Amino acid sequence: MMMKTAINVSSLTKHYPDFNLNSISFNVPSGYITGFIGPNGAGKTTSLKSILNLIQIDEGVIQVFENNEFSHSDIGIVMDMPFFVEDWNLMDVESALKPFYQNWDSKIYDYYLSKFNLNKQKKVKDLSRGMKVKLMLATALSHQAKLLIMDEPTSGLDPVAREEICDLLSTFVADEDHTVFFSTHITSDLEKIADYIVFILNGQILYSGEKDDLMNHYVLIKGGHDDLDSQVKKHAIGLRQYSTGFEALYPKLEIDQLNSSILIEPCSLDEIIVFMNKEYNR
Repeated sequence: MMMKTAINVSSLTKHYPDFNLNSISFNVPSGYITGFIGPNGAGKTTSLKSILNLIQIDEGVIQVFENNEFSHSDIGIVMDMPFFVEDWNLMDVESALKPFYQNWDSKIYDYYLSKFNLNKQKKVKDLSRGMKVKLMLATALSHQAKLLIMDEPTSGLDPVAREEICDLLSTFVADEDHTVFFSTHITSDLEKIADYIVFILNGQILYSGEKDDLMNHYVLIKGGHDDLDSQVKKHAIGLRQYSTGFEALYPKLEIDQLNSSILIEPCSLDEIIVFMNKEYNR
């Protein structure tokens, strides 16, 4: 049985004077959390804006849901900065949004304001960054979105707030009709909750698939200068050399050929990004 996709990006191309998206393609499976990772300037924001039709693409096809059949209520957007008028209070937010969403449910809105300890009388400008993110989530869930597209939603939040949002997203996708596409620099959040990863670097997709497959494909190796032989150099990714030795990302399938003195450790998503970025930008 073929997996349903919430977002299908095919040969997306966008040219800027100093940056290009180079005919990228990837899928976001329905019913799961997909993390979108890469260093600053890799193309994440351009890709998200393209999907949301906020910029005009040069080439390619973007399909949201089956055959692009959806209403604006089906997509919830949580960006790094809110799009509400700063002088609105939280009742004004509902009054402004409710007429635009046929599926708006005031009970759901009230539930999440209470859950997030958001006072209806408080103005948007008086909310902390974390509270603004929670407000955007509350509005997206109140119009019963099926797809959440999120750009750096947990950036700048304390660990408790981040955990709360991650738990909420996990609960959200427990309904197989719900999907999250989640761009973030805080990859530890994705290690906890993501099912799939899309990894973009220099405007190209390096990986699109299951998170566990990506993390199990590589290890981190460390050794002294005497361990840095031709075998290590042949397969090492983003090799770093220090006065005392070296470290590198390394394909797991090749570790049987390493000296026994070399330390082998599991790697994080952060380390995969850092070492890949070093390798591709030598």
